[in-house]
Amino acid sequence: MKDRIAVYTGSFDPVTLGHLHIIHRASELFDQLVIGIGINKDKHPLFTPEERVDLVEQVTRDLPRVRVETFDDLAVDFVRRCGAEVMVRGIRPLTDIAGEFTMLMANRQLDRSIETVFLMADDRFAHISSSLLKQIAQMSSDDERLARFLPREIIPAVRKRQAERAALAASSANA
Repeated sequence: MKDRIAVYTGSFDPVTLGHLHIIHRASELFDQLVIGIGINKDKHPLFTPEERVDLVEQVTRDLPRVRVETFDDLAVDFVRRCGAEVMVRGIRPLTDIAGEFTMLMANRQLDRSIETVFLMADDRFAHISSSLLKQIAQMSSDDERLARFLPREIIPAVRKRQAERAALAASSANA
């Protein structure tokens, strides 16, 4: 019998508690779950692709059926290369539905054999986005506040990267 493989794609910059919740749930539904970290050359991420892989691997270490990879092409092509026929998408109420529906329709045009499975975010994670938590991390030094949005294991990495960016911005302003 063939393993049921699913792929959960995103930027994971950084991985949030909302992402992690979807990963845990999806890993229970499939024999293998591949976390596909997309590389978009037009974006300016907080972390490099390699750093994002490391961070996701840190927080999924206890999930033996999960592996993490990067990709820089179409998600449907990545899903196919992984030997999967299912793409997992996490959605937050109202904020993601229109964009995810558009993506679903485009993906269906590109490869009709790939199914998309939507997992609704738990209500305690429905408001979390990477951009929101970057703002909170920048404006609050309280790690307990940040731990409401991020896995504790990666808070030091987020703090370090934001300090590096702040120092770079300060040196650029003084130059």
